[in-house]
Amino acid sequence: MSFDPQKHHRRSIRLQGYDYSQSGTYYFTIVTQGKALLFGEIKNGEVILNEAGKMILKWWHELPKKFPHIKLGTFIIMPNHVHGIIIIESVGADLRVCPNDDSVYPNNDNSDNGRTHRSAPTLGTIMQWFKTMTTNEYIRGVKNLDWQPFDRRLWQRNYYEHIIRNQQDWERIHNYIEANPINWEKNDK
Repeated sequence: MSFDPQKHHRRSIRLQGYDYSQSGTYYFTIVTQGKALLFGEIKNGEVILNEAGKMILKWWHELPKKFPHIKLGTFIIMPNHVHGIIIIESVGADLRVCPNDDSVYPNNDNSDNGRTHRSAPTLGTIMQWFKTMTTNEYIRGVKNLDWQPFDRRLWQRNYYEHIIRNQQDWERIHNYIEANPINWEKNDK
């Protein structure tokens, strides 16, 4: 079959014209290629991570070391995907503490009016680094530790993202992430 640009094109799921390096709070989901169950299992509504899942958690905690202008929000590793919240800060950002879990979210009432922060990484840069580092270590795990092999890629090509705009949005997403293991049987298999 030959290439037909009318049929064979990818639409961006990103918000057109939005600067993903500006300070803000971003929810994301990354899914394994083919939804392969590689990072553990769910038992009685709880995530039981295997060694590969623990490796994913390690790289999550490395993100602020690589990207000092970010803070980590709620995060969960599921058997075939991860959900998380990343806060990209500007200098002097006004952050609030979420009463549910002591994670942080920005005070959007004090916004920086969408100014670009070239010193801050884009969300895409952060996701690419995370996916690269976890893929490289997973490959080493397959070779040296008998981890389950994956088909061509560890992660699907893209990722889902949502810009969190206010506290209600934050709470809804935080609750969704926290409830993901309980809802596994209903939604994700």
